[in-house]
Parts: sequence; C-alpha cells; structure tokens
Amino acid sequence: MDKKWLLTTKEVADFLNINEKMVYSLIAEKGLPATKVTGKWLFPRHLVEKWIEKNTVNYPHGPETGEKGLIILCGSNDILMERALSTFNEKHEDYLCVFANLGSMGGIYALERHRCHIALSHLMGSTTQDYNFDFLKEHFSHLPAVINFCMRRQGMLLKRGNPHNISSLRDIASKDIRLVNRKKGTGTRVLLEKRLMEEDIDPSSIQGYGDVVNSHLEVGLRICRGEADVGIGIEAVAHLLGLDFIPWVWERFDLIIPRHFFFQKNIQAFLGFLMEKDFRDLASGLKGYDLSLTGRMVFPSS
Repeated sequence: MDKKWLLTTKEVADFLNINEKMVYSLIAEKGLPATKVTGKWLFPRHLVEKWIEKNTVNYPHGPETGEKGLIILCGSNDILMERALSTFNEKHEDYLCVFANLGSMGGIYALERHRCHIALSHLMGSTTQDYNFDFLKEHFSHLPAVINFCMRRQGMLLKRGNPHNISSLRDIASKDIRLVNRKKGTGTRVLLEKRLMEEDIDPSSIQGYGDVVNSHLEVGLRICRGEADVGIGIEAVAHLLGLDFIPWVWERFDLIIPRHFFFQKNIQAFLGFLMEKDFRDLASGLKGYDLSLTGRMVFPSS
C-alpha cells in the first residue's frame, strides 16, 4: 500500500495536532483506527478521517429545512409510507416530504453522510432477531433516535393458486422455479440471504437470483405478468394484486432520526401525523400491517 495512506504514530499525532502519548489513549479509549505491524502502530488515513467525522460534535446538520420545511427521507420503500407521505403533504402545506428509494442500507449511508433527515430501515441483525441496531452501531458513534413506523409482514409472494405447490425455500431451489429478487442493501434481500444461510442453500442454485427490481410492488407485478414464479415481499402487495402469500416474519420498520433533527418542528409534525386518525385510516385498507408500536421510541428507550 502507498505509504501516504498509512500514517505513523508521529504523523497521526501531527495530523490531529496532539502529542504522541495522547494517540495511544485515543486507540484504547476512543477507538482510533489503528493496526500493529512488526510491533509498530500504523493508521490508515481514510479510517482516521472517517473516525474524526463520526466523532465531530458541532458539524453542519446536512440538508437545510429552510422556511418551507423540507423533510428528506431515504431508505426502504413501503406502500403505507408512500401513502402517508402523500397524505401528510396534502394536510400540511407548510411542509414537504420527499422520499428517495435507496434500500435500507442506502438510507443509513445517506443519513451517515448528512444527506437526509430520516432513514427508513428494516434490517434484521445478522446474529439476532432485532432490527437495525447492528448496522447503526457500525455507522454511528452516537446512535440516532429510532422510532417505529409500523410492524409489517414479509414472506413469499406466489402466483394465485400456487400452481407450483411452493411451500419453502428448498422448493424454489429444487424445482424449476424462477425468482425475482431485490437489490443488495435492501432489508428484504438481507432477510432472504439470512434464510438461505440458515437452510444451507446456495443462492446460485436459484433461477433468477440475479434478476432484481426496486420495490415490493415491482416484485408482485413481475409475478402477475408471468415473468417470475415467486418473490420475497410484503403481504400488502399480495393482497393488492391478488397473489398468494406464505408468511415468514413480522418485521420492525423504523424511522431513524439524528438527535439534532428530532425536535425540529417539521420532524415533530410528521411524527405527530403518525398518531392521527387519517394515518390510521390509510393502514386500515391494507393487509399485513400492525400499528401497535407506531410512533413509539425504540431508542433511546425508557
């Protein structure tokens, strides 16, 4: 590796404008990124710069809300969320909610880079059944607030009548079945990959594994058009399109909000809307949603 990308203890001390003894304290107490090679500490410069950014307290808070009260949301797509944003914008002329469908991981990356106010995520932990925290701990030294948007049911979407008699992932791998998949970084793809690993199924054994679309609705439409036999998605899509559905899990779909945004009027207005009858009515016409936790603070918790 080019030496300019690796700093010695003296160089990182000069870079941080501190004495060398303090560098060792930062390694032990503050997690300063470092590696030991032949008994000497070396510091990847790009990781040191990222560590500084993560530990900065007073920094520009990303997208400006301005007088118009813009609220930028990035992350996982959801039918109820799309309807909620539309209704909120109709009811609150002083505010404007806009959404970028980047997948759960994309939403967290956007929030980390101060490009949005709220990330939408449903990432199941790799070693637990909890959601989002494994990934948040990787990207934030100070965890943002986590507010539940809803619980929703994920599972397998199938052609009406289930003509291939699919009941499990093993059926998809062993039969002449074509899958339509979601992109890497989406919570749905993470869920599928975890299930495949648990059942020791090689993804390459599944037809269409590399055929990806951007939303749950697109998964359902591919199946309706006969372009795929099965896909992983939310129950609401199966209900809307008349598809069969095999449930897998109730997942927690969360809003992730940096603390410096949390008490802004526009953010509070949106969170307040989630407790209103108009929002609850939106969910009543959809299947596969549970609002019993909606609006509840998951972190910090009481």
